[in-house]
Amino acid sequence: MREATKSNPSLWWTLSWQLSIVFVAVVATVIIGLCIYATSILSPNEGMQVQLTAALEEALTRDSQGRIVIADSPRLRSFKAENNRLWFFVATPSGETASYGVIPAPYMDLARYVYLIKDADIRGASGTTEVASIDRVDTAEGEYRVMYGGNASRSSAFLAILGKTYLIYTPLLAIALPGVFLTIPRVVARALAGVKDIASKASEIEPRRQGARLPVDGIPTEIAPLVIAFNGTLERLENEFKKRQRFLLDAAHELRTPIAIMQTRIDGMPDGRERQRLLDDVARLAQAAEQLLDFERNDQAADLDEMVDLVEIAQMTVADLAPLAIAAGYQISFQSEVKSLKRKGSPSALPRAVSNLVRNAIDHGGNSGMITVSVSGSPSGGGRITVADEGPGIPAEHRELVFEPFYRVTPKSRGAGLGLSLVKQIAANHGGEVSIESGADGTRVMIELA
Repeated sequence: MREATKSNPSLWWTLSWQLSIVFVAVVATVIIGLCIYATSILSPNEGMQVQLTAALEEALTRDSQGRIVIADSPRLRSFKAENNRLWFFVATPSGETASYGVIPAPYMDLARYVYLIKDADIRGASGTTEVASIDRVDTAEGEYRVMYGGNASRSSAFLAILGKTYLIYTPLLAIALPGVFLTIPRVVARALAGVKDIASKASEIEPRRQGARLPVDGIPTEIAPLVIAFNGTLERLENEFKKRQRFLLDAAHELRTPIAIMQTRIDGMPDGRERQRLLDDVARLAQAAEQLLDFERNDQAADLDEMVDLVEIAQMTVADLAPLAIAAGYQISFQSEVKSLKRKGSPSALPRAVSNLVRNAIDHGGNSGMITVSVSGSPSGGGRITVADEGPGIPAEHRELVFEPFYRVTPKSRGAGLGLSLVKQIAANHGGEVSIESGADGTRVMIELA
Protein backbone atom coordinates (compact mmCIF):
# COMPACT_ATOMS: atom_id res chain seq x y z
CA MET A 1 0.00 0.00 0.00
CA ARG A 2 2.82 2.40 0.85
CA GLU A 3 4.61 1.67 -2.44
CA ALA A 4 1.39 2.35 -4.35
CA THR A 5 0.93 5.63 -2.48
CA LYS A 6 4.46 6.74 -3.36
CA SER A 7 4.19 5.79 -7.05
CA ASN A 8 0.69 7.19 -7.63
CA PRO A 9 0.44 10.93 -8.35
CA SER A 10 -1.24 13.19 -5.82
CA LEU A 11 -4.57 14.47 -7.14
CA TRP A 12 -4.28 17.49 -4.82
CA TRP A 13 -0.82 18.36 -6.15
CA THR A 14 -1.76 17.69 -9.79
CA LEU A 15 -4.87 19.87 -9.65
CA SER A 16 -3.07 22.62 -7.72
CA TRP A 17 -0.15 23.09 -10.06
CA GLN A 18 -2.20 22.56 -13.23
CA LEU A 19 -4.82 25.13 -12.17
CA SER A 20 -2.05 27.54 -11.18
CA ILE A 21 -0.38 27.14 -14.58
CA VAL A 22 -3.73 27.63 -16.32
CA PHE A 23 -4.29 30.86 -14.38
CA VAL A 24 -0.80 32.14 -15.19
CA ALA A 25 -1.28 31.21 -18.85
CA VAL A 26 -4.64 33.02 -18.97
CA VAL A 27 -3.16 36.17 -17.39
CA ALA A 28 -0.17 36.06 -19.77
CA THR A 29 -2.50 35.56 -22.74
CA VAL A 30 -4.65 38.51 -21.69
CA ILE A 31 -1.60 40.77 -21.32
CA ILE A 32 -0.16 39.70 -24.67
CA GLY A 33 -3.58 39.98 -26.32
CA LEU A 34 -4.06 43.53 -25.03
CA CYS A 35 -0.59 44.50 -26.25
CA ILE A 36 -1.32 43.01 -29.69
CA TYR A 37 -4.62 44.88 -29.79
CA ALA A 38 -2.86 48.09 -28.78
CA THR A 39 -0.27 47.51 -31.50
CA SER A 40 -3.04 47.23 -34.09
CA ILE A 41 -4.65 50.54 -33.16
CA LEU A 42 -1.66 52.63 -32.05
CA SER A 43 1.06 54.06 -34.25
CA PRO A 44 3.78 51.70 -35.46
CA ASN A 45 6.22 54.38 -34.32
CA GLU A 46 5.57 53.42 -30.67
CA GLY A 47 8.65 51.24 -30.87
CA MET A 48 10.84 54.20 -31.87
CA GLN A 49 9.80 56.60 -29.13
CA VAL A 50 12.00 55.29 -26.31
CA GLN A 51 15.12 55.05 -28.46
CA LEU A 52 14.47 58.46 -30.01
CA THR A 53 14.05 60.07 -26.61
CA ALA A 54 17.37 58.58 -25.44
CA ALA A 55 19.12 59.71 -28.60
CA LEU A 56 17.74 63.27 -28.38
CA GLU A 57 18.75 63.54 -24.72
CA GLU A 58 22.32 63.24 -25.91
CA ALA A 59 22.11 64.88 -29.37
CA LEU A 60 20.14 68.11 -28.69
CA THR A 61 22.39 71.03 -27.72
CA ARG A 62 22.69 74.76 -28.42
CA ASP A 63 25.47 76.50 -30.28
CA SER A 64 27.34 79.60 -29.19
CA GLN A 65 24.51 81.78 -30.46
CA GLY A 66 21.87 79.82 -28.49
CA ARG A 67 20.30 78.13 -31.46
CA ILE A 68 19.14 74.49 -31.39
CA VAL A 69 21.75 72.11 -32.81
CA ILE A 70 21.42 68.35 -33.39
CA ALA A 71 24.84 66.82 -32.73
CA ASP A 72 25.89 63.57 -34.36
CA SER A 73 26.14 61.69 -31.04
CA PRO A 74 26.96 57.96 -30.64
CA ARG A 75 23.39 57.10 -29.64
CA LEU A 76 21.98 58.94 -32.61
CA ARG A 77 24.41 57.19 -34.97
CA SER A 78 23.46 53.81 -33.48
CA PHE A 79 19.77 54.64 -33.79
CA LYS A 80 20.29 55.74 -37.39
CA ALA A 81 22.12 52.47 -38.17
CA GLU A 82 19.10 50.50 -37.00
CA ASN A 83 16.62 52.82 -38.78
CA ASN A 84 18.19 53.94 -42.05
CA ARG A 85 15.10 55.99 -42.98
CA LEU A 86 15.05 57.85 -39.68
CA TRP A 87 13.91 61.46 -39.76
CA PHE A 88 12.58 63.87 -37.16
CA PHE A 89 11.71 67.51 -36.73
CA VAL A 90 12.26 69.23 -33.38
CA ALA A 91 10.50 72.40 -32.18
CA THR A 92 10.54 74.29 -28.90
CA PRO A 93 7.37 75.77 -27.41
CA SER A 94 8.75 79.16 -28.46
CA GLY A 95 8.93 78.12 -32.13
CA GLU A 96 12.64 77.27 -32.56
CA THR A 97 13.15 74.32 -34.89
CA ALA A 98 15.74 71.83 -36.11
CA SER A 99 15.50 68.79 -38.35
CA TYR A 100 17.30 65.53 -39.06
CA GLY A 101 17.02 63.28 -42.11
CA VAL A 102 14.68 63.66 -45.06
CA ILE A 103 11.23 64.78 -43.97
CA PRO A 104 8.49 63.42 -46.27
CA ALA A 105 6.99 66.19 -48.44
CA PRO A 106 3.38 65.73 -47.13
CA TYR A 107 4.60 66.57 -43.63
CA MET A 108 6.76 69.60 -44.53
CA ASP A 109 3.84 72.03 -44.28
CA LEU A 110 2.88 70.52 -40.89
CA ALA A 111 6.34 71.18 -39.45
CA ARG A 112 5.53 74.84 -38.65
CA TYR A 113 2.74 73.73 -36.31
CA VAL A 114 4.66 71.00 -34.44
CA TYR A 115 5.45 73.27 -31.45
CA LEU A 116 1.68 73.58 -30.88
CA ILE A 117 1.00 69.81 -30.78
CA LYS A 118 1.76 67.70 -27.72
CA ASP A 119 0.76 64.26 -29.01
CA ALA A 120 -0.37 63.05 -32.44
CA ASP A 121 -0.59 59.96 -34.63
CA ILE A 122 -0.53 60.91 -38.32
CA ARG A 123 -1.39 58.31 -40.95
CA GLY A 124 -3.11 58.14 -44.30
CA ALA A 125 -1.72 61.31 -45.85
CA SER A 126 -2.13 61.46 -49.63
CA GLY A 127 1.00 60.83 -51.62
CA THR A 128 2.85 58.80 -48.95
CA THR A 129 2.57 55.66 -46.86
CA GLU A 130 4.87 57.15 -44.25
CA VAL A 131 3.59 57.14 -40.70
CA ALA A 132 4.45 60.12 -38.54
CA SER A 133 4.10 60.72 -34.82
CA ILE A 134 4.38 63.80 -32.63
CA ASP A 135 5.42 63.43 -28.98
CA ARG A 136 6.61 65.62 -26.18
CA VAL A 137 10.21 64.98 -25.16
CA ASP A 138 11.78 66.37 -21.97
CA THR A 139 15.57 66.71 -21.96
CA ALA A 140 18.14 68.51 -19.89
CA GLU A 141 17.87 71.41 -22.37
CA GLY A 142 14.11 71.68 -21.74
CA GLU A 143 10.84 70.62 -23.32
CA TYR A 144 10.66 69.78 -27.03
CA ARG A 145 7.92 68.70 -29.44
CA VAL A 146 9.20 66.13 -31.96
CA MET A 147 7.63 64.90 -35.17
CA TYR A 148 9.36 61.74 -36.36
CA GLY A 149 9.12 58.67 -38.58
CA GLY A 150 11.19 56.12 -40.41
CA ASN A 151 11.39 52.34 -40.25
CA ALA A 152 8.12 51.71 -38.40
CA SER A 153 7.77 48.11 -37.09
CA ARG A 154 4.81 46.36 -35.51
CA SER A 155 7.09 43.97 -33.59
CA SER A 156 9.12 46.80 -32.07
CA ALA A 157 5.85 48.60 -31.28
CA PHE A 158 4.58 45.47 -29.49
CA LEU A 159 7.71 45.25 -27.36
CA ALA A 160 7.52 48.96 -26.60
CA ILE A 161 3.87 48.72 -25.50
CA LEU A 162 4.67 45.63 -23.41
CA GLY A 163 7.44 47.60 -21.73
CA LYS A 164 5.25 50.63 -21.10
CA THR A 165 2.41 48.62 -19.52
CA TYR A 166 4.59 46.87 -16.96
CA LEU A 167 3.29 49.30 -14.36
CA ILE A 168 -0.11 47.66 -14.86
CA TYR A 169 0.63 43.95 -15.16
CA THR A 170 3.64 43.72 -12.82
CA PRO A 171 1.65 44.69 -9.68
CA LEU A 172 -1.20 42.49 -10.94
CA LEU A 173 1.08 39.48 -11.21
CA ALA A 174 2.87 40.33 -7.95
CA ILE A 175 -0.44 40.26 -6.09
CA ALA A 176 -2.30 37.61 -8.05
CA LEU A 177 0.34 34.89 -8.40
CA PRO A 178 1.07 34.43 -4.67
CA GLY A 179 -2.67 34.54 -4.06
CA VAL A 180 -3.22 31.86 -6.69
CA PHE A 181 -0.50 29.56 -5.37
CA LEU A 182 -1.83 29.95 -1.82
CA THR A 183 -5.53 29.84 -2.61
CA ILE A 184 -5.86 27.12 -5.25
CA PRO A 185 -4.25 24.36 -3.12
CA ARG A 186 -6.64 25.22 -0.28
CA VAL A 187 -9.65 25.26 -2.60
CA VAL A 188 -8.61 21.91 -4.07
CA ALA A 189 -7.96 20.47 -0.60
CA ARG A 190 -11.40 21.58 0.55
CA ALA A 191 -13.00 20.06 -2.54
CA LEU A 192 -11.19 16.78 -1.88
CA ALA A 193 -11.94 16.75 1.85
CA GLY A 194 -14.93 14.50 1.25
CA VAL A 195 -12.73 12.05 -0.64
CA LYS A 196 -10.26 11.93 2.26
CA ASP A 197 -13.10 11.26 4.67
CA ILE A 198 -14.33 8.45 2.46
CA ALA A 199 -10.82 6.94 2.31
CA SER A 200 -10.51 7.18 6.09
CA LYS A 201 -13.87 5.47 6.64
CA ALA A 202 -13.06 2.81 4.05
CA SER A 203 -9.87 1.92 5.95
CA GLU A 204 -11.94 1.40 9.11
CA ILE A 205 -14.23 -1.21 7.56
CA GLU A 206 -13.60 -4.61 9.13
CA PRO A 207 -14.26 -7.72 7.05
CA ARG A 208 -16.24 -9.32 9.87
CA ARG A 209 -18.26 -6.23 10.78
CA GLN A 210 -21.27 -6.44 8.52
CA GLY A 211 -23.49 -3.56 7.44
CA ALA A 212 -20.70 -0.99 7.07
CA ARG A 213 -21.17 1.34 4.09
CA LEU A 214 -19.46 4.47 2.84
CA PRO A 215 -21.58 7.65 2.99
CA VAL A 216 -22.53 9.23 -0.32
CA ASP A 217 -23.68 12.60 1.06
CA GLY A 218 -21.25 15.49 0.87
CA ILE A 219 -18.87 14.02 -1.71
CA PRO A 220 -18.22 15.38 -5.24
CA THR A 221 -20.66 14.20 -7.90
CA GLU A 222 -17.79 12.72 -9.91
CA ILE A 223 -16.76 10.50 -6.98
CA ALA A 224 -20.28 9.36 -6.04
CA PRO A 225 -20.49 6.55 -8.70
CA LEU A 226 -17.24 5.08 -7.38
CA VAL A 227 -18.55 5.12 -3.79
CA ILE A 228 -21.88 3.60 -4.87
CA ALA A 229 -20.05 0.85 -6.78
CA PHE A 230 -17.84 0.19 -3.74
CA ASN A 231 -20.91 -0.09 -1.49
CA GLY A 232 -22.44 -2.50 -3.95
CA THR A 233 -19.27 -4.61 -3.84
CA LEU A 234 -19.42 -4.63 -0.03
CA GLU A 235 -23.01 -5.82 -0.13
CA ARG A 236 -22.20 -8.65 -2.55
CA LEU A 237 -19.22 -9.72 -0.45
CA GLU A 238 -21.34 -9.70 2.70
CA ASN A 239 -23.97 -11.87 1.03
CA GLU A 240 -21.32 -14.39 0.00
CA PHE A 241 -19.79 -14.24 3.47
CA LYS A 242 -23.16 -14.96 5.07
CA LYS A 243 -23.64 -17.96 2.77
CA ARG A 244 -20.24 -19.33 3.75
CA GLN A 245 -20.94 -18.67 7.42
CA ARG A 246 -24.30 -20.43 7.30
CA PHE A 247 -22.69 -23.39 5.55
CA LEU A 248 -19.93 -23.70 8.15
CA LEU A 249 -22.35 -23.36 11.04
CA ASP A 250 -24.70 -25.97 9.55
CA ALA A 251 -21.79 -28.29 8.80
CA ALA A 252 -20.40 -27.98 12.33
CA HIS A 253 -23.85 -28.63 13.81
CA GLU A 254 -24.36 -31.64 11.57
CA LEU A 255 -21.01 -33.08 12.68
CA ARG A 256 -22.12 -33.16 16.30
CA THR A 257 -24.59 -36.04 15.81
CA PRO A 258 -22.26 -38.51 14.01
CA ILE A 259 -19.47 -37.63 16.45
CA ALA A 260 -21.74 -38.42 19.40
CA ILE A 261 -22.82 -41.71 17.76
CA MET A 262 -19.20 -42.68 17.11
CA GLN A 263 -18.26 -41.86 20.69
CA THR A 264 -21.12 -43.99 22.01
CA ARG A 265 -20.16 -46.97 19.87
CA ILE A 266 -16.49 -46.67 20.80
CA ASP A 267 -17.42 -46.58 24.48
CA GLY A 268 -19.05 -49.99 23.99
CA MET A 269 -15.85 -51.54 22.62
CA PRO A 270 -13.57 -53.67 24.85
CA ASP A 271 -10.86 -51.76 26.65
CA GLY A 272 -7.57 -51.56 24.83
CA ARG A 273 -5.09 -49.37 23.01
CA GLU A 274 -7.16 -49.20 19.84
CA ARG A 275 -10.25 -48.08 21.77
CA GLN A 276 -8.27 -45.29 23.46
CA ARG A 277 -6.87 -44.14 20.14
CA LEU A 278 -10.35 -43.94 18.66
CA LEU A 279 -11.62 -42.05 21.69
CA ASP A 280 -8.74 -39.54 21.34
CA ASP A 281 -9.46 -39.09 17.64
CA VAL A 282 -13.17 -38.57 18.22
CA ALA A 283 -12.41 -36.11 21.04
CA ARG A 284 -10.13 -34.21 18.67
CA LEU A 285 -12.83 -34.18 16.01
CA ALA A 286 -15.41 -32.96 18.52
CA GLN A 287 -13.07 -30.20 19.69
CA ALA A 288 -12.48 -29.11 16.09
CA ALA A 289 -16.23 -28.94 15.45
CA GLU A 290 -16.78 -26.90 18.61
CA GLN A 291 -13.95 -24.52 17.72
CA LEU A 292 -15.39 -24.10 14.23
CA LEU A 293 -18.74 -23.21 15.76
CA ASP A 294 -17.08 -20.79 18.18
CA PHE A 295 -15.07 -19.23 15.36
CA GLU A 296 -18.16 -18.50 13.27
CA ARG A 297 -20.48 -17.57 16.15
CA ASN A 298 -17.92 -15.10 17.44
CA ASP A 299 -18.70 -12.81 14.47
CA GLN A 300 -22.18 -12.38 15.83
CA ALA A 301 -21.18 -11.63 19.44
CA ALA A 302 -23.54 -8.97 20.78
CA ASP A 303 -22.81 -9.23 24.50
CA LEU A 304 -19.67 -7.09 24.59
CA ASP A 305 -21.08 -4.50 27.02
CA GLU A 306 -21.68 -6.73 30.03
CA MET A 307 -19.48 -6.31 33.11
CA VAL A 308 -17.10 -9.26 33.59
CA ASP A 309 -14.32 -10.03 36.08
CA LEU A 310 -11.09 -11.11 34.36
CA VAL A 311 -9.75 -12.64 37.59
CA GLU A 312 -12.85 -14.78 38.01
CA ILE A 313 -12.79 -15.89 34.36
CA ALA A 314 -9.14 -16.96 34.52
CA GLN A 315 -9.58 -18.67 37.89
CA MET A 316 -12.60 -20.68 36.73
CA THR A 317 -10.81 -21.72 33.53
CA VAL A 318 -7.86 -23.04 35.54
CA ALA A 319 -10.22 -24.96 37.82
CA ASP A 320 -12.10 -26.48 34.87
CA LEU A 321 -8.98 -27.55 32.93
CA ALA A 322 -6.74 -28.54 35.86
CA PRO A 323 -7.71 -32.25 35.66
CA LEU A 324 -6.95 -32.28 31.92
CA ALA A 325 -3.57 -30.59 32.48
CA ILE A 326 -2.59 -32.90 35.35
CA ALA A 327 -3.59 -35.96 33.35
CA ALA A 328 -1.32 -34.74 30.53
CA GLY A 329 1.68 -34.50 32.88
CA TYR A 330 1.64 -30.82 33.85
CA GLN A 331 1.39 -28.79 36.98
CA ILE A 332 -0.96 -25.80 36.68
CA SER A 333 -1.18 -22.64 38.76
CA PHE A 334 -3.11 -19.39 38.92
CA GLN A 335 -1.66 -15.98 39.87
CA SER A 336 -3.22 -12.53 40.07
CA GLU A 337 -1.88 -9.13 41.06
CA VAL A 338 -5.38 -7.96 42.00
CA LYS A 339 -8.35 -9.56 43.70
CA SER A 340 -10.78 -8.37 41.07
CA LEU A 341 -10.41 -6.75 37.65
CA LYS A 342 -13.73 -5.81 36.11
CA ARG A 343 -14.36 -4.40 32.68
CA LYS A 344 -16.95 -4.55 29.90
CA GLY A 345 -16.82 -7.62 27.71
CA SER A 346 -18.47 -10.82 26.60
CA PRO A 347 -19.07 -13.33 29.43
CA SER A 348 -19.22 -16.12 26.86
CA ALA A 349 -16.35 -15.19 24.51
CA LEU A 350 -13.63 -14.25 27.03
CA PRO A 351 -13.75 -17.62 28.88
CA ARG A 352 -13.44 -19.37 25.49
CA ALA A 353 -10.35 -17.32 24.70
CA VAL A 354 -8.62 -18.16 27.98
CA SER A 355 -9.68 -21.81 27.69
CA ASN A 356 -8.20 -22.02 24.18
CA LEU A 357 -4.89 -20.63 25.43
CA VAL A 358 -4.70 -23.18 28.24
CA ARG A 359 -5.67 -26.04 25.91
CA ASN A 360 -3.02 -24.86 23.44
CA ALA A 361 -0.41 -24.94 26.24
CA ILE A 362 -1.52 -28.47 27.19
CA ASP A 363 -1.27 -29.66 23.57
CA HIS A 364 2.13 -28.08 22.81
CA GLY A 365 3.89 -27.70 26.18
CA GLY A 366 5.81 -30.97 26.01
CA ASN A 367 3.68 -32.80 28.62
CA SER A 368 5.85 -31.60 31.51
CA GLY A 369 6.55 -28.54 33.59
CA MET A 370 4.27 -25.77 34.84
CA ILE A 371 1.40 -24.04 33.09
CA THR A 372 0.82 -20.63 34.67
CA VAL A 373 -2.28 -18.48 34.16
CA SER A 374 -1.87 -14.93 35.49
CA VAL A 375 -3.93 -11.74 35.53
CA SER A 376 -2.53 -8.21 35.87
CA GLY A 377 -3.86 -4.70 35.49
CA SER A 378 -2.54 -1.87 33.29
CA PRO A 379 -2.13 1.89 33.85
CA SER A 380 -4.75 2.57 31.17
CA GLY A 381 -7.42 0.75 33.15
CA GLY A 382 -7.45 -2.41 31.04
CA GLY A 383 -6.13 -5.82 31.87
CA ARG A 384 -3.80 -8.60 30.78
CA ILE A 385 -4.31 -12.36 30.91
CA THR A 386 -1.15 -14.42 30.37
CA VAL A 387 -0.83 -18.16 29.81
CA ALA A 388 2.74 -19.49 30.03
CA ASP A 389 4.18 -22.97 29.64
CA GLU A 390 7.67 -24.47 29.92
CA GLY A 391 7.60 -26.35 26.63
CA PRO A 392 10.08 -26.36 23.71
CA GLY A 393 8.80 -23.04 22.34
CA ILE A 394 7.63 -21.97 18.90
CA PRO A 395 10.15 -21.30 16.09
CA ALA A 396 10.42 -17.60 15.17
CA GLU A 397 9.09 -18.13 11.64
CA HIS A 398 5.84 -19.60 13.05
CA ARG A 399 5.06 -17.07 15.79
CA GLU A 400 2.91 -14.75 13.70
CA LEU A 401 1.40 -17.51 11.57
CA VAL A 402 -0.02 -19.44 14.53
CA PHE A 403 -2.81 -16.84 14.77
CA GLU A 404 -4.01 -17.63 11.24
CA PRO A 405 -7.05 -19.94 10.91
CA PHE A 406 -6.23 -23.65 10.40
CA TYR A 407 -2.48 -23.06 10.74
CA ARG A 408 -0.55 -25.69 12.70
CA VAL A 409 3.15 -25.59 13.58
CA THR A 410 3.49 -29.31 12.80
CA PRO A 411 1.11 -31.20 10.51
CA LYS A 412 0.56 -33.94 13.11
CA SER A 413 -0.17 -31.56 15.98
CA ARG A 414 -3.51 -31.94 17.72
CA GLY A 415 -6.36 -29.53 17.07
CA ALA A 416 -7.72 -27.91 13.94
CA GLY A 417 -5.57 -24.79 14.13
CA LEU A 418 -8.47 -22.55 15.14
CA GLY A 419 -7.74 -21.98 18.83
CA LEU A 420 -5.27 -19.07 18.64
CA SER A 421 -7.10 -17.55 15.67
CA LEU A 422 -10.28 -17.50 17.76
CA VAL A 423 -8.37 -15.89 20.65
CA LYS A 424 -7.11 -13.16 18.34
CA GLN A 425 -10.60 -12.57 16.99
CA ILE A 426 -12.14 -12.31 20.47
CA ALA A 427 -9.43 -9.87 21.60
CA ALA A 428 -10.00 -7.71 18.51
CA ASN A 429 -13.75 -7.64 19.19
CA HIS A 430 -12.94 -6.26 22.66
CA GLY A 431 -10.59 -3.60 21.27
CA GLY A 432 -7.52 -5.52 22.42
CA GLU A 433 -4.72 -7.56 20.92
CA VAL A 434 -2.79 -10.81 21.39
CA SER A 435 0.98 -11.13 21.52
CA ILE A 436 3.32 -14.08 21.88
CA GLU A 437 6.80 -14.55 23.34
CA SER A 438 8.57 -17.84 22.86
CA GLY A 439 11.99 -19.31 23.47
CA ALA A 440 13.79 -22.43 24.62
CA ASP A 441 12.38 -21.98 28.13
CA GLY A 442 8.73 -21.91 27.03
CA THR A 443 5.96 -19.82 25.48
CA ARG A 444 3.94 -16.92 26.87
CA VAL A 445 0.73 -15.77 25.14
CA MET A 446 -0.83 -12.52 26.39
CA ILE A 447 -4.29 -11.07 25.83
CA GLU A 448 -4.16 -7.29 26.24
CA LEU A 449 -7.54 -5.63 26.79
CA ALA A 450 -7.92 -1.86 26.75
